[in-house]
Amino acid sequence: MLLTLAAFAVALGILVVIHELGHYLVARACGVKILRFSVGFGRVLARRVDRRGTEWALSAIPLGGYVKMLDEREGEVPEALRHQAFNAKPVASRIAIVAAGPLFNLALAALLYAALSMAGVKEPAPVLAAPQAGSVAAAAGVARGDRIVEVDGEPVASWSDARWILLKRLTDREQAAVTVQAADGTRHLRTLDFSSASLADMEGDVLGRQGLSLATPRPVVRAVMDGSAAAEAGLRAGDRITAVEGQAEPSATELIETIQRHAGQPLALAVVRDGAPLTLNVVPHAEHDAQSGATVGRIGAQIGGDIELVVIRHGPLASLALGTRRTAEVSWFSLRMLGKMVVGDVSLRNLSGPVTIADYAGQTARMGLESYVAFLALVSVSLGVLNLLPIPMLDGGHLLYYLVEIVRGSPPPERWMEMGQRAGFGLLMLLMAVALFNDFSRLLT
Repeated sequence: MLLTLAAFAVALGILVVIHELGHYLVARACGVKILRFSVGFGRVLARRVDRRGTEWALSAIPLGGYVKMLDEREGEVPEALRHQAFNAKPVASRIAIVAAGPLFNLALAALLYAALSMAGVKEPAPVLAAPQAGSVAAAAGVARGDRIVEVDGEPVASWSDARWILLKRLTDREQAAVTVQAADGTRHLRTLDFSSASLADMEGDVLGRQGLSLATPRPVVRAVMDGSAAAEAGLRAGDRITAVEGQAEPSATELIETIQRHAGQPLALAVVRDGAPLTLNVVPHAEHDAQSGATVGRIGAQIGGDIELVVIRHGPLASLALGTRRTAEVSWFSLRMLGKMVVGDVSLRNLSGPVTIADYAGQTARMGLESYVAFLALVSVSLGVLNLLPIPMLDGGHLLYYLVEIVRGSPPPERWMEMGQRAGFGLLMLLMAVALFNDFSRLLT
């Protein structure tokens, strides 16, 4: 719990500071006087005033932040400072200042994606498990052990790459032409037809429900107990089991189930040790299983899963290009998902709030720095996209007002803006209520 809260607080702090820093830097560049830069809302806990007269504050409610600028609409401004007021600036300057916050979030996401690409990340290879009967993948002829090589002519190196493209085809209910390499090395073209896919539930393993999931981990011996059946057979830690009783490439689960069924009976294990193939015979000891009450076979070895991983790494320029492209793709995907929610194609149950985000922050922090940085990038994109929506109370709502000002030649009437602010506030509260309801529903179920 403490790790989850800490990871969420760090993520929120970074994203809020970057967002408000965008407003602050562009406002200063446009000659606007900044009165306060606050991380958080409510009562000020700590403050410092710099030589420009800007108050830097840390406030009690850590769910956002703000930059307060000199503005004649919020109080009297001395004539000598009027040229530094936000409302006195040309509409182009005001657009740049307001848009800077979300754009800084998108830029941060691109840099984080680029940093991951330059550092190199280990990702699962795009090797598929056997699809369930009746699924889209089964209908297309996908088989166990198929490695995805291309999707719609685009080469893929990892499961992450393949999953992203396939997810876009799924949400569009389109076909995907997938080139796979079978276990024997031959290549085949499989056409996945997502036209009848349901978009009601976009949580969890969406592609898995279409028969597209990673191959189960290959069994590897992690440890061998002294005096056990595994030790008697000559098994060692690090051995990778490639076959049991003639079954090639069993999963760790399948291997354990086979061992349990063969109490007191010899089993032939095909093993790879230091690159060399071996065949070992093991006789599982018959033991009483307290949970099931049955007699099962055990060999006294810890069996783990070994997933094939690939390292994805690019140079600086290629990483920046990839980071920018990934940010643009995720932004567009987010907008399209929001649009599908509006028209009812995707259920509002897929909307997540701060509880789910905090949970993901904790999960990714436990998985390691790479996962946490990827989480930061994703949330930064979401924050940028959300703030650019043309909803009053958000940055996008202000940009909408400025667009009206450009068209009319003057700012919208105060009455329009007041009505817009109320409607925007009501809509945001409704969305927050739905998101929190979804969050707590997930926790309870």
